[in-house]
Amino acid sequence: MVETATAGDRASPWGAWRGVAVAAAIATVAWFLSSHYGGPAMLFALLIGMAFHHLAARPRWRTGIDLSSSTILRVGVALLGLRLTFADVAQLGWLPVVGVAGLVLLTLGTGVLIARFTRMGLAYGLLSGGAVAICGASAALAIASVLPKARVREEDVLFTVVAVTALSTIAMVLYPVLFAAMGLEDIEVGYLIGASIHDVAQVVGAGYSVSETAGDIATFTKLLRVALLPVVLIVVALSFRADNGAKVGLPWFVVVFMALMVLRNVVDLPPALLQAGDLASRLMLLTAIAALGVKTSLGAMAAAGPARLAGIVGSSLVLLCAALGYAHWVMA
Repeated sequence: MVETATAGDRASPWGAWRGVAVAAAIATVAWFLSSHYGGPAMLFALLIGMAFHHLAARPRWRTGIDLSSSTILRVGVALLGLRLTFADVAQLGWLPVVGVAGLVLLTLGTGVLIARFTRMGLAYGLLSGGAVAICGASAALAIASVLPKARVREEDVLFTVVAVTALSTIAMVLYPVLFAAMGLEDIEVGYLIGASIHDVAQVVGAGYSVSETAGDIATFTKLLRVALLPVVLIVVALSFRADNGAKVGLPWFVVVFMALMVLRNVVDLPPALLQAGDLASRLMLLTAIAALGVKTSLGAMAAAGPARLAGIVGSSLVLLCAALGYAHWVMA
């Protein structure tokens, strides 16, 4: 039976916040599971959200779920700017900085080329390539929020989140073993981990599993990649300016992201404020991915096909090989 919205549901604010409350509750459970049992919180939020897919067809819940996957997502992306600080990254020197910028550009281009070859379209190429190039699931959500809805499906976003999270977890285990077998120094290992693993949490885990030095360098290198997120968002926004009436401009949340990033680096903000902003950003992104999970069925995910996976796996392999080459021939 199809549920219809009553006049009370449409008029009352609770008609929207009911769905937000569901997404937030799922996010809280995912956060608890990740904190107490390990594992990626976003993946937990996605999978739990899928279990409540039946709510997406009900108008009394759908309004709030849509709000969570759009507006709350954008606010969470904007608050990411408070996470970025570059004071410590300067110790790496200019070669690693140039290398990271080149690797991000190469990976993004690889995603686009593979998507063109597999007929997945420019939007999916930027989504998959950008997620691999920058910071995994968080970057996927940020890029998806800039892409026109007509160009990318929610199934594409969710598949990207699942795939980059899974590959990042595999890389966290295998890459330190691979780099150790190659006889690399801790500084080189740290740089390669930070330059090639997708998600921040997995970079930290892999780096510090090798040594304190490797962990520090890996974290700093990863911050360089994350710092390029606003640049990638600008590129994506300009790539689809025709979808917005040929207007060249940035979404409001990208502007806020950049403003907060500058503020974070030029003003000595209270630690409590930074911690609150970081917590709010993480919870909002978890809420958004939970809402996206609610809106997507397992059947749709299972039907994603190998073409979507090819872009993410191919971009990951190109990133790894290019990082190894740069570390060996340029930084050695």
